[in-house]
Amino acid sequence: MTTKEPWLDLDYKPKLPIDRSRGIGIIGAGEIVREAHLPAYRMAGFNVVAITNRTRGRAEELARDYGIARVYDTAEELIADPDVQIVDIALSADRQPDIVRLVTQAGKHMLCQKPLGETYEAACSIVDMCREAGVKGAINQQMRWAPGMRASHAIIRQGWMGELTQATIQVNVKTDFANWPFLRTIDTLEVMYHSIHYMDSIRFLFGTPVSIFADGARYPGQTVKGETRTTIHMTFPGDTRGLIHDNHNNWAPMDDWYASFRFEGTEGIIKGTNGALYNYPHGAEDTISFLSKQIDPTRWFSPVLEGKWFPHAFMGTMGELMRAIEEDREPENSVEDNLLTLQMVFAAYRSMAEGRPVALAEIAAERE
Repeated sequence: MTTKEPWLDLDYKPKLPIDRSRGIGIIGAGEIVREAHLPAYRMAGFNVVAITNRTRGRAEELARDYGIARVYDTAEELIADPDVQIVDIALSADRQPDIVRLVTQAGKHMLCQKPLGETYEAACSIVDMCREAGVKGAINQQMRWAPGMRASHAIIRQGWMGELTQATIQVNVKTDFANWPFLRTIDTLEVMYHSIHYMDSIRFLFGTPVSIFADGARYPGQTVKGETRTTIHMTFPGDTRGLIHDNHNNWAPMDDWYASFRFEGTEGIIKGTNGALYNYPHGAEDTISFLSKQIDPTRWFSPVLEGKWFPHAFMGTMGELMRAIEEDREPENSVEDNLLTLQMVFAAYRSMAEGRPVALAEIAAERE
């Protein structure tokens, strides 16, 4: 796009590898694979060659819909396929370490599902396995590739924000977590499986916080066990702060729902919406506006963004892994880097349990 105003032409779309022919094998055929992984990979032109699922019929249905040549009965068979060069693990966290062990033993690269582990120790064991096998492991924390987040990153990178001072993400929607059977009985719900994305995105934009002070609550009559309302306060070095406020129990009509973000600095302000959560799973495209003293302190600029968190951002996570393989480097979304996001998550749960701010260093020390 050519424009007379370069600040409206932001570099926000996922970067894709030169070679898109590497064979991808997917373990899992649930909703996230159907609604996000496979549509994104088709848009990107990635080469999915195999799929497996405990219920074979679901894998066969997706194979028909997306032209996947091979359906396997087991993960072991898929991993052994010589045409599978990258394994996309789309399973719950409790099953992930065992699959990672098989993948690393086969010497193949992988995209892991978030959360990386049910415990910090389990996540660290995955990092260890990848390092010892000499393979690249990435994590599917795809929100940092959502159009609004990536555009915000481009604005910050240009220096138009000055010194960053405040990150705020607010969500007030209706989410029936009971639709996902594995989420019904777990104790750690909203932060571990939803706000983890906001934590990772804020860390991507602002850096890693020093400590977390969090509170989580249930809602009267909810059908799931874990927390569905959370408030998470983040302290960064100096005077920079962050706040996530997330409620999944808004019973009002959808026109009252919102999912917004606001990032502030001494020289600029960014505000926008996370379109994917408006009428989920249908969603809308992200929106963004920004104000900068360096450009015009009286005028808000509103670049038009194309795409949504689901499915467009999923091109980013797999694309970054493929580019890292191509360029022989660690991916931006490496499993090792993701340990910092998990330190935020587990610090939040410790804070909820003990009613105090928790330093990320406390969580990291458990592995030292």
